[in-house]
This record gives sequence, C-alpha cells and structure tokens, in this order.
Amino acid sequence: MKYFYIIANPKKDVQLKLTKEIYQYILAHGGVCGYQVSGEQEGVLFEKDKISNETECILVVGGDGTLLGAARNMADRKIPLIGVNTGHVGYLCELEADTVIQGVKHLLEEGEYTIEQRMLLAGSYMTKEGDSRERIALNDIVIHRSGRLQVVNLIISVNGKYLNTYSADGMIIATPTGSTAYSMSAGGPIVDPKANLLLITPISPHNLNAKSIVLGAEDEIAIEIAVRNKESEEKLEISFDGEPVGTLHAGEKIVIKKAQVCTRILKLSRLSFLESLRKKLQSYT
Repeated sequence: MKYFYIIANPKKDVQLKLTKEIYQYILAHGGVCGYQVSGEQEGVLFEKDKISNETECILVVGGDGTLLGAARNMADRKIPLIGVNTGHVGYLCELEADTVIQGVKHLLEEGEYTIEQRMLLAGSYMTKEGDSRERIALNDIVIHRSGRLQVVNLIISVNGKYLNTYSADGMIIATPTGSTAYSMSAGGPIVDPKANLLLITPISPHNLNAKSIVLGAEDEIAIEIAVRNKESEEKLEISFDGEPVGTLHAGEKIVIKKAQVCTRILKLSRLSFLESLRKKLQSYT
C-alpha cells in the first residue's frame, strides 16, 4: 500500500502533532500522503474532493465521533478507513496513538489486513410544512424528547404494518456497528459489526416488558409521533450518529432503512470481535 490520506480532529490532536508525525513517516518511507482537518460546519466535516481517487486508505485521527463523520462523508467513495484513537473508549478505532506508526509500517510493507463492509442507515423525514430531508448514519438514528421532562408516545410500524406504540423517552434505531454505542447503554444487545440487521431499542420505556427488537436488514421502520396531550405540543429531536439534525412534531414521522451505500473499515488486528470487545470493556471499566 502506498497512497494514504489523513483526516484529523484538531481538538483531539492538538497542533496536529500526531497527524504530522504519521504524515512525515509515510513520506519518509516511500509513501504518498496528504491531510486536512475536520471542520465545524454542519454537514461538512472536510473537503472530500481534495482526496485523490488513488487513495488506498484514510487514517482518521481523533475518536469514534471523527470516524463516524468520515464514514458518512466518504461512503460513496468506497475508500477504506482506519481509526486512530486519541479520545476515550474508541470502540470503532483500530489503532491507538502509540500503535499507529507500527500499523502504518505494516501497511507500507504490504502486510496482511482485511476490509469489513459496514452497513449504514438512511433516515428520511418530512415535516407538516413539507420540508423533507434524508441523511445517513453509521451508528444510529435517535429520536428523543426535547424540552419538558415527559414521556412521549411513539408509533412503530415495520414494512407498513403496525408493530407497537411505546411510551418512552425516545427510540434508538442502530446498526450492528452502533450496537456498542447508545443502544448498548439503553440495554440493547451487542452485535458483531459485520452482521446485517437493524436494532430497535426504546429509551427508558415506561413498560417493564419493552425490550429491544432485532429486524432484518431489508426491513423498513417508520416512527410516528403520537399526540399525548392536546394542550401541549409534542416535539422530539432527531440525531444521526449523535448529531442533532432536526425536530419532529406530533403527527410527523421518520422512515429508516438500510442505506444503499456502505462504509469500508480496514482491520489489521487478528483478534476476533469478541476478543477485541473484551479488551475494550476491561480497559475502560
């Protein structure tokens, strides 16, 4: 492997110290590399048009959030990503700050690696005013209450058929990759990220029998905001991979399904998913 690119989070890599170290190492050992920082503008993390089509691997320096943003932005380019964790847990990141040079050396020397295909979610929602948007997410799409501390009623349909109405603080629709994120914190199952399926996990449900539901990857989920109190307006926030993108009011809904594109994650470790998960859990308990 010869052609690399680096996406860096300047808040996680202060003064781009690690980024420049990686960049200089690649150039000094016969590789080709460029880099840029992720920005703050909503929906525009970086200028992907600056990344050459010859690029064989993108190193994402930061944490899980930086990698999630890069995955969304680069999904249509099909360039493998590898995360370099300079944050906290870093479930999605393959490398740490003290192992990244060793990992780059391995790639430059044509060492073994695998590329995992990770499914993405596509969520589309339309307001009563006719405003329609569609976005993608690697981890999850979350619909959660906003403002007053009161439960909301969420009407869930699958493939056009009514499933259930939940009274809860919100709802998480997660991919297998996102099963170790918010969904896990809300009591959802941990799933091998290479799987193809959808997870529905209610947030603080007001029903002792409300559990996570696992659906096939080709299923389509619709979530509608029901009216609970005619005297107050129901309003919920929508977040894609933790980024707030809009609101839904009573009578409005969001439709979520598997995206047509996927992201490619480069793996160097020979550890199985369960072995890697065990190490992460032991390191950050």
